[in-house]
Amino acid sequence: MTREIAIIGDYFILPEVFERELRRACIGTDLTCRLDQTDWPDTPAVHGYHGETDVTVKEYLGDFEEVTQFVGDAEVLVTHLSPITAEMLDQLPNLRLIACSRGGPVNIDIEAARARQVRVVRAPGRNATAVAEFTIGAILTETRKIRTGHEALRAGNWRGDLYRVDTTGRELNEMTVGVIGYGKIGTRVTKLLRAFGTRVLVCDPYVQLDPEDVAAGVEQVSLETLLEQSDVVTLHPRVSEETTHMINKDSLARMKPDALLVNTARGPLCNYDDLYEALRDGVIGSAMLETFSVEPVPPDWPLLQLDNVTLTPHIAGASVRTATYAAEVLAEDVRRYFAGEPLLNLC
Repeated sequence: MTREIAIIGDYFILPEVFERELRRACIGTDLTCRLDQTDWPDTPAVHGYHGETDVTVKEYLGDFEEVTQFVGDAEVLVTHLSPITAEMLDQLPNLRLIACSRGGPVNIDIEAARARQVRVVRAPGRNATAVAEFTIGAILTETRKIRTGHEALRAGNWRGDLYRVDTTGRELNEMTVGVIGYGKIGTRVTKLLRAFGTRVLVCDPYVQLDPEDVAAGVEQVSLETLLEQSDVVTLHPRVSEETTHMINKDSLARMKPDALLVNTARGPLCNYDDLYEALRDGVIGSAMLETFSVEPVPPDWPLLQLDNVTLTPHIAGASVRTATYAAEVLAEDVRRYFAGEPLLNLC
């Protein structure tokens, strides 16, 4: 029996990589794969967090009608960023499995799929190591004055004064870092920080600390305590009603005046208008921002004008291993689906 698979990749996870891993995993299964490719990330995804669309999916790329026509009578769709809505599912009666290579497939209407008995699998933790490592790099860039020194030197200014005790950086082993969100990324960030000898505070009311972290002195505290005691606050929760704009005027006022805020998670966690004012007025010391509520950010965005902010274009999760690992994880669940075995990463 031939199994029909539609594969939509992009320039991060090529459709050929998806197909290669599917064929490796599904040896003995007759697969017919048809491939398509979007030009993400060269073309930005539709972000969907700031009211520019009224559809239920977010962070997607692709025309709804064109994606529907491409999937056609396929039994399985393997994708990264393609949208799947209730209206599209109504036109895809043969589709039984969607494999989305993301930790949180917000580009798929999960509830609509469930209602139509279409299963959705994902790749949890696919970029956890990449984002955790990036977060440590972001913290060091700010706390050790790497960005400040680089920008000055590029402008022809030798900042020898950065060696002064009143202007130089601080070591992680003398600081307290607050980790908000203790999922796959937050736990990795915590373990990396422990290696530096950092005092680590964790706020996540829905999980218990790993016993190894507890034994190493990691403390689980309230959000208020974390904000008040941390020299660095790094964000790693998912976006929800509870976490949207959790960083706002009130929470920023609780932080130390020289504190660093790091956001490598999602833009909606921050009220960026409040953050701009806090950075401008010295309520906190600096910020490293990797994700935004609107992407790409507008060229006249006020935060781009501040000299105590480092910004990167949502690249923390991008690594070669992230791409290949995600394809491997999906391929195993597709194999399990064909074999009638329990799925590992069912949404």
